[in-house]
Amino acid sequence: MTTASDAKSVPFRYNRLLQSLCVVFFIVFAISAYRPVMAEDWWLENGLVFGFVALLIATYRWMPLSDLSYLLICFYLSLHEWGAHHVYANVPAGEWIKEVFHTMRNDYDRVVHFAFGLLLGYPQREILIRRLRISPGWAAYLTIWLILGYSAMYEEIEAVAAVTLSPDAGSAFLGLQGDPWDTHKDMFMGFLGAVVAMAITTYLSRRK
Repeated sequence: MTTASDAKSVPFRYNRLLQSLCVVFFIVFAISAYRPVMAEDWWLENGLVFGFVALLIATYRWMPLSDLSYLLICFYLSLHEWGAHHVYANVPAGEWIKEVFHTMRNDYDRVVHFAFGLLLGYPQREILIRRLRISPGWAAYLTIWLILGYSAMYEEIEAVAAVTLSPDAGSAFLGLQGDPWDTHKDMFMGFLGAVVAMAITTYLSRRK
């Protein structure tokens, strides 16, 4: 499996791992799209996914990522699709967490926000190092703040959707669940995930 330090350009028809990941995600996506709990919310949740996947396809020849980055991206998108299918506030895994840890809300969205930083931090760092030629130390530092910026941008998109869409769809997409600090906590979870990802990545890269 290639990483940021030894990634190379491989035509898609020869990239068996990426082909397998595409098949896995297609299956996950198809399951998520089949009779979602709230169709309107499902489309909202997948708006950015369509754009993100299209961007990965369009830039593959120009900037193919490492096998590890594609694996992390696939895992994150799969977590997101599970939330999109059920509506984040009602995901069964979140209800299990609620019972085990005696929380007041379904915290599956918190898990996915943390996963956003944890799993997508590495691909972001890879782009900074390989495409912009930024040193590994600065790339790790900038990745943390870029993830926080992306998190803030997403919260802004949620806020706009909440005031422009139908009450039911807006409420489901926003997912506050009665917590007035939900936006701040979601951003912090993404930030924390990125910090953990960069700490692990920096530690392992220095051991090579």
